[in-house]
Amino acid sequence: MRIPFLTVLALVVPAAALAGPDCPELVVTGHPYYPPVAWSSGGKIVGAAPELVAGIAGALGVGKVTSRDFGTWEKAQAAARSGEADLIFGIYRNAERMETLDYVDPPFMVDPVSVVVRAGVTLPFTQWSDLKGKKGVTSAGESYGDQFDNYMARELAVARVPGIEKAFAALLDGTADYAIVAFYPGRDAARKQGLTGKVVFLPKTVVNADMFVAFSKKSRCLPALKAGFAKALKDAVDGGKANALLEAATDAVADH
Repeated sequence: MRIPFLTVLALVVPAAALAGPDCPELVVTGHPYYPPVAWSSGGKIVGAAPELVAGIAGALGVGKVTSRDFGTWEKAQAAARSGEADLIFGIYRNAERMETLDYVDPPFMVDPVSVVVRAGVTLPFTQWSDLKGKKGVTSAGESYGDQFDNYMARELAVARVPGIEKAFAALLDGTADYAIVAFYPGRDAARKQGLTGKVVFLPKTVVNADMFVAFSKKSRCLPALKAGFAKALKDAVDGGKANALLEAATDAVADH
């Protein structure tokens, strides 16, 4: 898919938007375990989001795109805040992050966030308040948007653990009554751990969150690339290219 995708982008990105010497290299990063959007492989972050970003950056005239795995989602965000990474992909927007990141509109996908319970456990869930009085767990470093983050901190008892696997472990050993996980990586983790029949993703989502590409405000590439990225992202979303990359990455993960 890379060649036709780059060809399409080259047609829609105006020459005036090309980065040239203002951004000879773009260091990008994302979540090391968020398939099919992004995941770690050989010290890099691969998946639908880095493929999308690399295609756009190449069409905008960036000579080199370096994908780096910083080890954890928290460290990836820290690298973007400090400017060690120029760009981070697959990130929700909230007020705290906007202090150090410059988000590119539009979002490239909508990410459903699920409540997960042990198989055989009944937990009626139609609204956030249904989770009150129960013990929850979620991954460290995750945000689910300002509104739910604030509600979770104020009204719910949700522990933070290092990763989806630990969240599922807490769920299965009874430490937690429910887990809050993003649907796509949660589904993949359950499959890989052999938990498909042991955990249940409730049909009602917690949120359906917009997922963005964002530049570090300390990146030298920001002024040269943001406008071109916004146009190319819109074209990729409207033309179905972003969704096609997501579907291809989903197939790749399933076959792995």
